[in-house]
Amino acid sequence: MKRVTLWLTVFLAFAVMVSGVGVSYVKYLTRKQFAKLQTIKTECDQAETRWMRLQLEESTLTGYALVESRARNELGLYLPPINEIKILK
Repeated sequence: MKRVTLWLTVFLAFAVMVSGVGVSYVKYLTRKQFAKLQTIKTECDQAETRWMRLQLEESTLTGYALVESRARNELGLYLPPINEIKILK
């Protein structure tokens, strides 16, 4: 009877130690994954900021006044007088 109690105690002590090591390892893995998640979130925020800047730049570069100015200055285009405009139906 005492021998069974001794083996049971040893087994349970071993199980507690293995469980403790397992908990520590899982906590380590969780911290590692959380750090990776934070890095990815930071990269996502930076990409979103770049995307907004690009959209703003695009809207600035494609504004009607800029397009008209470049058409006049660089291509020599002009708005025709009213009597030269023909509407086709």
